[in-house]
Order: sequence, then C-alpha cells, then structure tokens
Amino acid sequence: MSILVDAQTRLVVQGITGREGAFHATRNKAYGTQVVAGVTPGKAGQDVEGIPVFNTVADAVDETGANTAMVFVPPRFATDALFEAIESGVETIVCITEGIPAHDMMRVYTHLRRGDQTLIGPNCPGVITPGVASVGIMPTQVFAPGRVGLLSRSGTLTYQISKELAMFDIGQSTVVGIGGDPVVGSSFIDILSRFEADPDTDLVVMVGEIGGAEEEKAAEYIADNMSTPVVAYIAGFQAPPGKQMGHAGAIITGSSGTAQAKKDALEEKGVRVGTNPTEVASLVKDHLAMSINR
Repeated sequence: MSILVDAQTRLVVQGITGREGAFHATRNKAYGTQVVAGVTPGKAGQDVEGIPVFNTVADAVDETGANTAMVFVPPRFATDALFEAIESGVETIVCITEGIPAHDMMRVYTHLRRGDQTLIGPNCPGVITPGVASVGIMPTQVFAPGRVGLLSRSGTLTYQISKELAMFDIGQSTVVGIGGDPVVGSSFIDILSRFEADPDTDLVVMVGEIGGAEEEKAAEYIADNMSTPVVAYIAGFQAPPGKQMGHAGAIITGSSGTAQAKKDALEEKGVRVGTNPTEVASLVKDHLAMSINR
C-alpha cells in the first residue's frame, strides 16, 4: 500500500507540450507511471512521445479515465489550470509551478476545501512511491522501496535524506514534497494522517524549515493522534531573522518561526529531531532497530 500515487494512478499532465512538462512527463512514464494524457489548449490531436494531447483536462479525463493531474503551467496561468483540474474531478492534483501569488492560492485553497480532492504543492517536487509510480520532478534514482514515509517542505533535503537512508538500506513507502510556499494545498498534518492510516509505513520522517507555524501544529497532532513514530529535521538554524531563505514561506518574523522554536516544540511532544540529514538517518535506523528487537 502507498499514499497518493500507486499502480492505479492515471496521470494527465497540464502543460505537457512545454519544455519542462514534456521532459518530466516522459521521465514519469519511463519510471512506470501510467501517463495517459497531456493538456495544452489549442494542441489537441498532437502527442508527446505517444502521450495524447487534449485541449482541456475534462476532455482528457473523459477519454482516458485520468484520476491525477500534474501542473506544469507558468505562474501567470497556473491558477486557472488548478481550477480546471479541480473541476475535472480528478482525485489528486500535484502542482510543480513556482511563483504563484499567495492571494491566488488562497482562492484555490478555499475552493478546494469545498470538496474532497487532494492538492500537493504548489512549488513542490511532487510525490513518489518508489518502484511503483512517480508524479513530479524527483530524481528517482535516490529512492528505494521500503517502509519509511517521508514528507518535506524542501525538495533538495528530501533527496539528501533519502540518500542517507539508502546508506543504511532503508527505503521509503511514499515520499511527498508538500511545497515551500506560504499557502499550499496539503499541510504536514494532512499527509501525516495519511501515513498514520497506511499499514505499510512503519515510521515517518518529517522535514521542516523556518517560517510559519506548521511544524508546531504538526507536533501537537503527532502527540494527540499518531501511533506511528516520527523523526524530524528542521532546516535553517543559521538563518538571520527577516531574511527569506529559498522558499517563499521560509522567513522568520521576530522570534516566530525559528528552527530552534520548532525543534523545541517537536521534542516537547516526544519527536526526535536530528541536527543534520546524516543524524536523521541514524535516528531512523536506531528507531527501526529498537522496534525489531522489542
């Protein structure tokens, strides 16, 4: 079992005829994902490496049974693309696009919450169930099938920690990059709840960063609702106050949102927090070994 993407995923790629859309759609297909359609208005009837192109997501869903959408549309048009994906009825939407204005995402988020669809992103690397399906831009070679769930606001740290885990022969059940913008479709809590319900996930690694209060909220949720153990890492201990660090959401305001505050909140609720990716992998290894020896 996995969360969000699996062997039944049927993917439609919005913006497939663009350079990035075409490149990553064909990579996802090569990995084993069922990429059944692409969408670029005005280019219906074309194809990208055998993937048929439609004018609208609704047409693609009707013709191919697509149940998941991936958005590679430029920021100027991405909000409309997201609304189109929502209206098509697909179950899951993964938005890779970076630079969507926060007020536009608030409108999308509000509309999305009226139903039961799932949005991952924007400004995210996507989702992968190693050995089964990939929807996004993740370097698939650093992942291996296993029983550790991984969710992160940072794409790069996701890859690094996965590589560190691989050195201990520890694979992943599903890896989810939720995105680093101030407004995203799915929070840490949304994804933690899915991992908690997944019988094939024995432990979860949560990778946070400075800015906002999502990690503090997650700490409360973990303490009150999760039996699956969680190990965490927080990026940004050296970040100067008031300076944005890479992501639009990664900025400290006054004493709020610091890495130390997040680490303290998590550890207060019993979550071990590594000081670097290598230590995180060691904590996971030790925790899994303890579980086996009990």
